[in-house]
Amino acid sequence: MTQNTQANAGQDLALAYPSPLKEFWQGFSHNKGAVAGLIFMLIVTTCALLAPLVAPYSPIEQYRDHLLTPPAWVDGGSMQFLFGTDELGRDILSRLIHGARLSLFIGLCSVVMALLPGVVLGLLAAFFPKALGSAIMRLMDIMMALPSLLLAVAIMAILGPGLMNAMIAIATVALPAYVRLTRASAMTELNRDYVTASRVAGAGLPRLMFVTVLPNCMAPLIVHATMSFSSAILEIAALGFLGLGVQPPTPEWGTMLASARDYIESAWWVVTLPGLTILLSVLAINLMGDGLRDALDPKLKRAA
Repeated sequence: MTQNTQANAGQDLALAYPSPLKEFWQGFSHNKGAVAGLIFMLIVTTCALLAPLVAPYSPIEQYRDHLLTPPAWVDGGSMQFLFGTDELGRDILSRLIHGARLSLFIGLCSVVMALLPGVVLGLLAAFFPKALGSAIMRLMDIMMALPSLLLAVAIMAILGPGLMNAMIAIATVALPAYVRLTRASAMTELNRDYVTASRVAGAGLPRLMFVTVLPNCMAPLIVHATMSFSSAILEIAALGFLGLGVQPPTPEWGTMLASARDYIESAWWVVTLPGLTILLSVLAINLMGDGLRDALDPKLKRAA
């Protein structure tokens, strides 16, 4: 009887205090749109990681006998090319799958490249409001006063087109938001009792910044990073459309749109399918961001 009582007590305690991961999933799964976005992005990510195995053809292979072949469900289409072919006879489905790999990679790298220095600068601005805070925040205000796409184009004009330069431009554009968000969150945490206790205990500045304060600022940063991931995909697509991002013949969603803009009326699928892929991916990531906000923000958690 004692063992059964202890087992029941343990189950009751587990129900009353679920694990952080289980609690997070409960909050996230209540948002059905976020779950749908997660499933879609898992499919896209899996296709991107396994692109050489999943894609039916090489993304740069040309089939001269099948120029501008319609999708399989349209009259004149062929099951050989499920999504049709472009103006050079390349399989659109294969190019979309390989383009997902590049677009997601650029978006992820851009987020990381903006997040890391943004967190450091935001913490410095919060811990040294007079010495560094004013200078850092005025610089961020100047950067935010410029339209994001215009600033990215200006950086690309200086650095030149290319994959790495595109990531640097997108990360630079996203940097001010991370700095402002980190500074605001850190300044709120600096007034907490646990920070005062850490100071009294003799914690050094790096420990206060990165061990004591930063973990309690991560929830809004994670949500914002998810949202900015979708913005990065849009911006790399815009730079590719302008000819400043990834250069042909490398498959990338924005570059595919740029090369297909002359065929909007004669071959709608060449433009529509890459544009629809960008739309659905950005929508899915934004829905995931809403779910993360519901799961991580105590004020917005929904009752189970």
